[in-house]
Amino acid sequence: MTSLTVTPCTDRAVWDSTVKELGGHPLQLWGWGELKSAHRWSAERVLVTDASGAVVGACQLLTRALPGPLGGFVYAPRGPVLARSAQDPDHSAASPAPAEVADAVASYVRGSRRAVAVSIEPDEDAGSFSLGAGWREAKTPVLPARTLILDLRLSEDDLIRDMSKKHRQYVRKSGREESLEIRAVTTAAQLDECLEVYRETSERADFGLHEDSYYHDAFSMLGDDAPVWASYVDGKPVAFLFLAKSSRTAFELYGGMNDVGQRLRANYALKWHAICEMKKLGITRYDFGGLINDGVTTFKKGWASHENLLAGSWDRPGPGYAVWTEGLPLAKRVVRALRRR
Repeated sequence: MTSLTVTPCTDRAVWDSTVKELGGHPLQLWGWGELKSAHRWSAERVLVTDASGAVVGACQLLTRALPGPLGGFVYAPRGPVLARSAQDPDHSAASPAPAEVADAVASYVRGSRRAVAVSIEPDEDAGSFSLGAGWREAKTPVLPARTLILDLRLSEDDLIRDMSKKHRQYVRKSGREESLEIRAVTTAAQLDECLEVYRETSERADFGLHEDSYYHDAFSMLGDDAPVWASYVDGKPVAFLFLAKSSRTAFELYGGMNDVGQRLRANYALKWHAICEMKKLGITRYDFGGLINDGVTTFKKGWASHENLLAGSWDRPGPGYAVWTEGLPLAKRVVRALRRR
């Protein structure tokens, strides 16, 4: 077993450059932790190094305070981040296994605070991330393991070819619609217009929203790592798409369209535009943000002929874990708040 050291990182520039260099997920970026810290969570970032001082992992830990002796619930959204070489099947025996990085992070949490659980959801394929004793599958996962991830190393022609026939038709048709104009959303006022569209979408599809300040915080705190685009008709947005991105992965956060956008199928041209923009930046993975067997999932599945299954949600239990898992109303409230991202 490799000797690993876990140390806090308090420098945003160092943290974000490390996450990006390791190919980490955008929900592990500093700005995402800053967003959550402004809305009832606290964030801590830790680097995992081996005996030589090389960084072999990183993990942004979000903590939600719980009542009384429970302490807190510690959650790593799409973390820990692992050095790519540590996941290579041919990596040397001296390199730490993913399980060792996860164990080191859990041990750090256990030694620094009282927590009912350390919950991780690695951005790794199912079967490629094995954990040792002491971990158990979470009863209340936050992000779905089942998702759709496009390989943006493919050509645009190959990506289009892999869509359903209907999606190919709608992408092309909506892309030719002269009344539609796709533009980047760059100001708070433009974002407010998109949130009006989001409220219409929420009422139609019956799902809950955060307060507007939350989305504005995400927009400003993630900065350039939170691109937003909208489809406009006569100067007003009819559909929008809000992403988070790192150097390797683009991840869908929010999106919606109003009745005009639905009629023009504006979301097809808009999503294809976002995919192509991410590809131009050299990002290699476009994650649709999960498949959960609803109407939106039906729409997502038409973009490719495959699905992806990630490693899932895993808990390292701490004191009070049985109360936490059996007292599901509390756990579900916390997890539900996270699922709204």
